[in-house]
Amino acid sequence: MPEGDTVYRTATKLRDALEGRTLTRCDVRVPKFATVDLTGCVVDEVLSRGKHLFIRVGDASIHSHLKMDGSWLIGGQIRRVPQYKIRILLETAETRAAGVDLGVLEILPRATDMESVAHLGPDLLGPDWEPRVAATNLAAEPERPLAEALLDQRVMAGVGNVYANELCFVMGHRPQAPVADLKDPLRVVQRARDMLWLNRSRVNRTTTGDTRPGRDLWIYGRVGRPCRRCGTTVESDRADVTGTERISFWCPVCQS
Repeated sequence: MPEGDTVYRTATKLRDALEGRTLTRCDVRVPKFATVDLTGCVVDEVLSRGKHLFIRVGDASIHSHLKMDGSWLIGGQIRRVPQYKIRILLETAETRAAGVDLGVLEILPRATDMESVAHLGPDLLGPDWEPRVAATNLAAEPERPLAEALLDQRVMAGVGNVYANELCFVMGHRPQAPVADLKDPLRVVQRARDMLWLNRSRVNRTTTGDTRPGRDLWIYGRVGRPCRRCGTTVESDRADVTGTERISFWCPVCQS
């Protein structure tokens, strides 16, 4: 599932392509909203909120969530995908954008579009970022597994499975450890913010500071390989987290 930095970068891409331009075509391929036609309206604003995207056009707001497989493509990129995968197609005189395999696509009244994300915690990449609020949210359920709490968008918006695993490693705790084991929840959320902020403009994400392939992440995806810090073989497990199967990675020595 794309994480907050990917969605932030997608919003930037859509903003550059669409903002301030008049739609010459609006084709919504979701039955509930298939009759909506925003042709002739100006795209006023594109913004992200955690893992959610909003394209504000006239009195409407196009709300999407990428979920596991979704993406937004621009221009010539659209030719690479079959038409049946496109959920919405927006065109201007200069370019076009397509929402592909979107997990959520709905057209909302612009005046109330933020109600759909009112449940989210502070956005790690947004203007509402409040580290102390996020730390309080994180510590609210002390017995909850740490990775599960980090993935809860009501705690803070933007962390996905890659960052949840990487944060657990750099903080020295296993993903299954209870939140109560954290000595300083504020430090954890601040580190989360640092990770996403530094990667918000990068296609090749890194948490190690090394962008070279195979050296960019501490622990994620390294099952059966040596820990970068101590050399112990990395272990993994799969579990259902809020209805989605998640895989966890940890070093049995570096993470208590």
